[in-house]
Amino acid sequence: MAADLIDISQPLRSDMPYWPGDTPFETEPVWQIGPDCPVSVSRFGCSTHAGTHADAPSHYDADGAAIDALDLDPFLGPATLIDARAFGPVVTPEQLGPALPASVRRVLLRTWDRFPHAAWRDDFITLHPEAVSLLAERGARLVGVDAPSIDPRTAKRLHAHDAARAAGLRILEGLVLDHVAPGEYELIALPLRLAGLDASPVRAVLRRLAA
Repeated sequence: MAADLIDISQPLRSDMPYWPGDTPFETEPVWQIGPDCPVSVSRFGCSTHAGTHADAPSHYDADGAAIDALDLDPFLGPATLIDARAFGPVVTPEQLGPALPASVRRVLLRTWDRFPHAAWRDDFITLHPEAVSLLAERGARLVGVDAPSIDPRTAKRLHAHDAARAAGLRILEGLVLDHVAPGEYELIALPLRLAGLDASPVRAVLRRLAA
C-alpha cells in the first residue's frame, strides 16, 4: 500500500470474531488452477455487517434507505481521528466536546487499546445519543468507531443509531485504529453497491494529509 495510505479495515477471514448469533465469514474454493483449469475462483458468505462495515438506515429503521441508495460523499473526505480510550463506557457529550473541533465533517473514535482480532468482546465503548447529536451540531456527516456497534450488544432500542438517523449521520463500525495517531486525515471507506441491503463491508483507508 502507498506510504500515504493507512489501512484501517479488518481482514475478512474464516476465524474472525463476529456478532453473537450473526453469520460467520466462510470461504470455499470453486475452481482451482490445474491441468484442466486456468483460473482460481472462490465463493464466500458473510453477514452484511462482517468486519469493518457501513450501516444503512434500513438496518435500524424499517423505512430507511438501503446501502445502495446512499450518497457516497459522507464516506469520502476529511476526517478527524480522536483518541477516546479514556472515555466511556458510554461516550458522553461532556467527554467528547473538549476533544472535538468546532467544525468537523467526519469523526473517527478510537476506543480499544488493542483491537480484539482473536475473540469477540462485549465490553466495547458505545456512544450516548446526545454525543451523536453533538457530532451533528459540529457539522459531522459520518461517525466511525472501532467498536462493533455504537449501541450496546444487549440494547433493545438503538438510541445512538436513532440519533444518527435523526441527524442524517452515516455510521462506520469495526474500524482498526490501533496504529493511527489522532489527527486530521482523508477517509476513503466506500460501501459496496448491494441492492436493497442493510449494510456493507468496506475497505477503509486513511490518507495522510500533506503538511
